[in-house]
Formats: sequence, structure tokens, C-alpha cells
Amino acid sequence: MKTYAIGPLMIGLLVSIFTSSSFAQQMDTRFIQYNRNVQLVKENNRTVMRFAEGKGAAVAWIDGLEFSAGTIEFEARGRDVLQKSFLGIAFHGIDSVTYETVYFRPFNFQATDPVRKIHAVQYSFEPDFGFQELRNTQKDKFESAIVPAGISPSDWFKVKVTVKGGMVRVFLNGSETPCMEVATLNSSPLGKKIGFWVGNLSNGDFAGLKLTK
Repeated sequence: MKTYAIGPLMIGLLVSIFTSSSFAQQMDTRFIQYNRNVQLVKENNRTVMRFAEGKGAAVAWIDGLEFSAGTIEFEARGRDVLQKSFLGIAFHGIDSVTYETVYFRPFNFQATDPVRKIHAVQYSFEPDFGFQELRNTQKDKFESAIVPAGISPSDWFKVKVTVKGGMVRVFLNGSETPCMEVATLNSSPLGKKIGFWVGNLSNGDFAGLKLTK
């Protein structure tokens, strides 16, 4: 097993690579931002990657880091503003157009409307299988409500995404029950880029990326 950890995130922060023999190698890592200004800010003695609000989807690829299969863990914080908080992780990226993503709509986390409630977590494979295409052709198959249900839209939440055996599973705040479990639409992933992602008109905060292979 290999674990790649970035936390807290900052330009020039060291990435430690741990193997089962406890050997550690360190290297510098940086992020490559696309379509959004990204800042690094201090909050409660840790560094947070903060995306500015803007039009269109945006991603900050972690330079030099690759992901094919395994477990992705991180923390995220959105906001309770309708249609202005979409944030998550992009992986299997070829470029800033072609990638898979798991993302969240925090403004739907505690929605009482049953339709909004099941649209809190989303999987997509850009650009051919974006959320609207999936909603039109495979309604509600690649979206779900959150588990556990009591997460505040404006609070930090912990995410674990497993990508194994053709399946993508999403777990929140240490729950052993996945809030979403779907078959990947990318049967033969060519890209290995990984990075944080926000959607149209969204900002977002991220910290503590950890990859386990």
C-alpha cells in the first residue's frame, strides 16, 4: 500500500510518500489552477486552499501527483447559497476538459424538498457525461442524498472516495455507509491528473488531501 498525503496544502509543501516498510520520500509539489483564482490562507493553524467565486467550472490540479485507483480523502467547505456552491474532487484527468468528478451541493444538504435532497452528491464524467446529460438520460442514478444527514451546508465535512473495481463510492464524516455508490462511466481511464474542483458561480475551501493506493 502507498499513501500520498498533502496536508495542509500550500505551494512548495512537501508531499510524503509512505510504503508498507515505512520508507518516506519527500518532494516539492505545486498546484496548477484553471479558470479561477486560488489563494492559500491560514485558518485555525492550518493552510486552506480557497477558490474565488467565478463563472464556469474550475480545477486546481496537484502538480506531479497521479491517481489511478484507490482511496481519495480530503476536507471541504461550501456555503448555503442556492446554485452557488458546487465543490469536490476531479480525478482521472487528461486536461481541464476531460476528467471524472465527485462533487457536492452543500445548499442541498439539509433541503426539505425531496428532489433537492437527493441532488446533494453528484458523479460525472466530463465532458460527455455532465450532470445535465446524466439527469436527462439516467435520472437520479448518479446523484444522491448525503449520509449522515445532519451536515450543515456551511461547515467543513470530511470526504472519502474509493475508486476500485469499476465502482466509485463516496463516504462522508467517517460513515461506514456510502452516500453514493455508482459504476464508473470511464471504463478505461487514460488520465491520471487529480485536483480540487468547483462549479459554476462557486467558491470553496479545501484541505488535507490524502491518496491511498
